[in-house]
Amino acid sequence: MINKPILSCRKLVKVFKDAEKNIPVLTGIDFHIAPRERVAIVGKSGSGKTTFVQLLGGLDKPTSGQIFFEDQDIHQISDRKRGFLRNHHLGYIFQFHHLLPEFTALENVAMPLLIRGLSVKEAKDLSLVALEQVSLGHRITHKPNKLSGGERQRVAIARALVTKPKCILADEPTGNLDQETAANIYQLMMDLTKEVGTSFVIVTHDNDLAKRMDRIVRLDMGHLVEEKQSVLSTGSF
Repeated sequence: MINKPILSCRKLVKVFKDAEKNIPVLTGIDFHIAPRERVAIVGKSGSGKTTFVQLLGGLDKPTSGQIFFEDQDIHQISDRKRGFLRNHHLGYIFQFHHLLPEFTALENVAMPLLIRGLSVKEAKDLSLVALEQVSLGHRITHKPNKLSGGERQRVAIARALVTKPKCILADEPTGNLDQETAANIYQLMMDLTKEVGTSFVIVTHDNDLAKRMDRIVRLDMGHLVEEKQSVLSTGSF
């Protein structure tokens, strides 16, 4: 059976304007990720990796090119439908957490479920499980300013995992974590892939994490270069 991509882009271009200058960041990228596949995006700092995953997730618009979730061009649908897609099918782990400072860890993790329409009790029950999975069951009532950098990162990871999305886009998900916790997070990712078929696109400088992925692609001078071909994706498309 041929797997269709869960997320893909064609001829993706992103150019930033700085005063009178045009600064090209991405120059015609083609990319796809299959269901259950895990892809690492590596490259030098400033190479555009964060920009790339933000574009894939519909958080920014490309200068040109197309981005597809399954067969749907995400910029050819309404804002409401795009919001639904992000809430129900995509998960995000940001490099700088983006937690809401006025809410507790439990409330931050529950937020996407509440937006989805779950009851407060159901959202909090599921969020407690997610926080326990990242070893933060004892910190659920703490607000972000009372958590360490590594703890805030784990809250952000729990928030992405709790919705069990079809694809998670992660920007340095283990960057602030110790080796043991990072290994536990990796195992959670593997469990989620097996349980619900979640795919992962992971920007990382962690060579160990990258090597555990099905594919590694390097972003260099605005282009993606395949470094390691996945057995899962060979011949899939």
